[in-house]
Amino acid sequence: MRVEELEDAKIAEPTDAVIRLAATCICGSDLWPYRGIEKLDGPAHMGHEYAGVVEQIGHDVKNVKVGDFVVGSFVASDNTCEVCQAGYQSGCIHRVFMTGTQSELARIPHADGTLVPTPGVPEADLLPSLLAASDVLGTGWYAAVAAEAGPGKTVAVVGDGAVGLSAILAAKQLGAERIIAFSRHPERRALAREFGATDIVEERGDEGAAKIKEMTGGYGAHGVVEAVGTQESMWQAIHAARGGGRIGYVGVGHDVELNGLDLFFTGVQLKGGPAPVRRFLPELIWDRKINPGKVFDLTLPLEQAAEGYKAMDERRATKVLLTV
Repeated sequence: MRVEELEDAKIAEPTDAVIRLAATCICGSDLWPYRGIEKLDGPAHMGHEYAGVVEQIGHDVKNVKVGDFVVGSFVASDNTCEVCQAGYQSGCIHRVFMTGTQSELARIPHADGTLVPTPGVPEADLLPSLLAASDVLGTGWYAAVAAEAGPGKTVAVVGDGAVGLSAILAAKQLGAERIIAFSRHPERRALAREFGATDIVEERGDEGAAKIKEMTGGYGAHGVVEAVGTQESMWQAIHAARGGGRIGYVGVGHDVELNGLDLFFTGVQLKGGPAPVRRFLPELIWDRKINPGKVFDLTLPLEQAAEGYKAMDERRATKVLLTV
């Protein structure tokens, strides 16, 4: 990982905008290529989480204007196609997966459908939470919704990274009665509790799933969030759910294979994939009712991005905010 000078982002399509980032960050999914698990064909401009001020707009952009402070999504979408209108902007038929936002300037395709202006210029302490809304908050919220978190429900969360912690926050806001976090890290356990976890389980894999069954009278959780993306974490989530339970899976899966017959007899329902975070940019942040920005536990200047990747890879940081 290195920081280089590149040409400034420019308008390429009439529906584009260029923003000057106020802050950006490193995502857990960025670690897959960093660790060599996800192969890259040559150098790659990293980053897909962003918030900042609009500097330029294409001539077809109508909903945002120069000077607006905006929050975007890791998937650019037109927000007008049938899939977007159904609330699944990450499945837009014109979607563009964002990259290159660990930078000072970024080009945003489909600006009208992707960028959400805030009611005004946010105070500095709101910036981390608004940045979280561009990916991890919306991803965790989508996972909690997919797991059907709600009143009277027990929800288990596999993964104590920023997405898993955000899912705990969302499950609490959705009214879940019991929220069980899988975590072995003291700092993350403390934040999980603060966000709404009622129980902590340290066991993993089949042992972790068995612990959930034991804690729920043999039934399992009504819903389980899978926020890691490994073979073990997926089966841990499936086996922790009761018959007919819901799995909200948002971990970027690598080498995950599900035996059809084994899955068939669990009786669970799977829903997930890339989250439509454009649908989950809650006013709760602006109204200061939630503070998802607490998932950031290390702040570095953009010039030290390599140290940020190293800190997350070594699990010395949950999520790194990069100042621009």
